[in-house]
Amino acid sequence: MSKFEIIMAEHAGFCFGVKRAVDAIEESLAQNHENRKIWTIGLPIHNPQEVKRLENLGLNVANDESEIPHGSLVLIRAHGESLEVLEKLQSRGVEVIDMTCPFVKKAQDFAAKFSGLNYKIVLLGDKNHPEIKGIIGHANHAQVSVIANENEAQELAHFPKIALISQTTQREEKLSKVSGVLISKCSELHVCNTICRATSERQDAVKNLVRDGSVDGVVLVGGRASANTSKLRDIIMNENISVLWIEESQELDSNSNWFRDKNKIGIAAGASTPSWLIINVIHKIAQIEAAKGDL
Repeated sequence: MSKFEIIMAEHAGFCFGVKRAVDAIEESLAQNHENRKIWTIGLPIHNPQEVKRLENLGLNVANDESEIPHGSLVLIRAHGESLEVLEKLQSRGVEVIDMTCPFVKKAQDFAAKFSGLNYKIVLLGDKNHPEIKGIIGHANHAQVSVIANENEAQELAHFPKIALISQTTQREEKLSKVSGVLISKCSELHVCNTICRATSERQDAVKNLVRDGSVDGVVLVGGRASANTSKLRDIIMNENISVLWIEESQELDSNSNWFRDKNKIGIAAGASTPSWLIINVIHKIAQIEAAKGDL
């Protein structure tokens, strides 16, 4: 077998919002001279290996705000939180550092604005995702519907005014299709393109990576719960390119036969994947090549 040619996607790994949040957590832990407990509500990012690293540094992860002790420090993760949760934390004397991603904050602001103008809020995304739950919590009890695609948009009832807001990790093609459906469901439609630029960059980079059969397969590195990594997997599969989605390099041990008859290996990673995991995967691929040159 010939030597592997590894081709990295132009954009891969931590986006601005995730890096900003992780940097804030590391800084808070390093400067915690008072030995206060430092918390996040829910996993700070959708990457279990990076979360474990932060927990080893001293981070505590709560399931909800009721677990946060009085006097603690809470860092709001990049996904954001609802106004109700923020108010509860402040009322209990908890210091809050808000590290909500600016793109998520923009979506929250749109929800607050248009709900105040009597628009029905339609959110395109995963109803169980913490980002969507946080956006709903900024909609001031307006009518809110969460849809996953244009088929679910077809099922919505007519409403005079609709504001369509996207989860930041959605694909622009889907947002366009949904808006095309909703225009017939109302007299006034306001489309808020809140898709993160970093998400679009990573999706475009993966499209370029797999275009015209330029690679024989793609190793995709990212957490199983990562919405943006899932979208990258879909893009690769839509091009009929073999994809191996892993969280960490050790998974390659049991998937070494995937490399059989492949010469050009693409590497892509979700926006919540740290660089150290990507580097480990590249080193592991080199080891597989050295150990099994005749796969």
